[in-house]
Amino acid sequence: MTRERLYLFDTTLRDGAQTSGIDFSVTEKIVIAELLDRLGVDYAEGGYPGANPTDDEFFAEKRTQKARFTAFGMTKRAGRSVSNDPGLQQILAADVDAYCFVAKSWDYHVKVALGCTNDENLESIADTVKAAVATGREAMIDCEHFFDGYKANPDYALACAKTAHDAGARWVVLCDTNGGTLPDEIKDIVTKVQAVVPGDHLGIHTHDDTGHAIANALAAVDAGARQIQGTLNGIGERCGNANLISLIPTLLLKPAYSDRFEIGVAKEQLAEITSISHAFDEILNRSPNRHAPYVGETAFATKAGIHASAILKDPQTYEHVAPEAVGNRRRVLVSDQAGKSNLLGELQRLGIAVDKADPRLDHLLADVKQKEAEGYAYEAADASFELLARRALGEVPRFFAVNSFRVMVERRHNAIGELVSVSEAVVKLDIDGEKRMSVAEGNGPVNALDMALRKDLGKYQAAIDGLELIDYKVRILNGGTGAVTRVLIESHDTSAHRRWFTIGVSSNIVDASFQALVDSINYALLKAESA
Repeated sequence: MTRERLYLFDTTLRDGAQTSGIDFSVTEKIVIAELLDRLGVDYAEGGYPGANPTDDEFFAEKRTQKARFTAFGMTKRAGRSVSNDPGLQQILAADVDAYCFVAKSWDYHVKVALGCTNDENLESIADTVKAAVATGREAMIDCEHFFDGYKANPDYALACAKTAHDAGARWVVLCDTNGGTLPDEIKDIVTKVQAVVPGDHLGIHTHDDTGHAIANALAAVDAGARQIQGTLNGIGERCGNANLISLIPTLLLKPAYSDRFEIGVAKEQLAEITSISHAFDEILNRSPNRHAPYVGETAFATKAGIHASAILKDPQTYEHVAPEAVGNRRRVLVSDQAGKSNLLGELQRLGIAVDKADPRLDHLLADVKQKEAEGYAYEAADASFELLARRALGEVPRFFAVNSFRVMVERRHNAIGELVSVSEAVVKLDIDGEKRMSVAEGNGPVNALDMALRKDLGKYQAAIDGLELIDYKVRILNGGTGAVTRVLIESHDTSAHRRWFTIGVSSNIVDASFQALVDSINYALLKAESA
């Protein structure tokens, strides 16, 4: 039987950016766009060109390779022509594959927020869609407050949706903007909307204010909608948006949906969804939700007892899906076999060939578990894990050895009487038996260490010429000024167009930072040697 296509629309970089406490940099947005491509979503909404300098820079070029790069904006202002609306023109000029315009569909908001007539709002919707379609790109309309609007004035809400579709919108997205609609209401209203817009042109955008965002999205699909909007890990305004990290496995693994629909995420990509979810949390500088469906640390964890005994005999007794399908692993305290299987899978992903009977794997697994207990998080620092694994298997050359390092921070008045802080670092290395010492100043101790470490690597210097440290995150793992600290560093090789993450853990923040810096350079040298 032919299955229908469902389309996934990610709005992490736009609606997700409205999350309290989250403020993406351009670099972070680029990395997240790469994660979205890796995941396999159909649309990646990047933000609002013209709204702020970050989005302006982000939209300076197309940021996705597979997902349709989408710009968000508002419909044209009432009383103006399309050509006389600078904001709309800036959006239409963006180098994107699609546009998503928000339009008021609740007559109460048309009056209060826009201050125009209902007919003027319909005209703005139609003119905006036609202008977008004329560029040769996809146009879609987010019908803001659609469900509240429908309950207040169904005729007008339907008129907004019909106007967008008749003007040529590929998708008319019904938004539960306040997040207060329940699944049975969603299903009923989406069913009725299809009297004016066919289901294969309808999308659903839900918020989680009642904890029903995923259920509401699935209810809309059951009613006929064929595009689902959501965010990574469910971030978003107030209580968040529909969580694509939970929705995607449900669509692929549950027969109620997998037998009827297909999506753009392959089973191979689904196996990466746990690492993608955790990598995104590291970008946000927050701990992953241990109890998250599918991808949480405890999603497939069972304590010793009758449950553990049953799982060891047959995992299906207490698992609704196989953890390997979503890149997670079974955690049964009486056995570490699943841990070894997970390790073998990760080594295979990295292209490290090793026999499963190799005794070195047991030592590597024990080392990984010990380091994770100390605070390391290798799912977010794949470069550090690869170095650890290759060293355990004897595959990493000794490029250099650090004999010692020292860093000083001095607060003083400069020549013009300003109070400044100056950092100076000294790093002593051994390169092929030759001792080298480098000194550098920086705007902080980590910056000074980074500059000193990369200042003179002898014959390896050319291999790190394009190396840049582009992000630095610190997380306190327990309380107090003597707390254990985790440092995550993101590096970029501009010549090889490669990005990677390294990690360090210590009760001394400078020492943790230096660990991550050394790993970053060793990883760059390793990749340069194998190129």
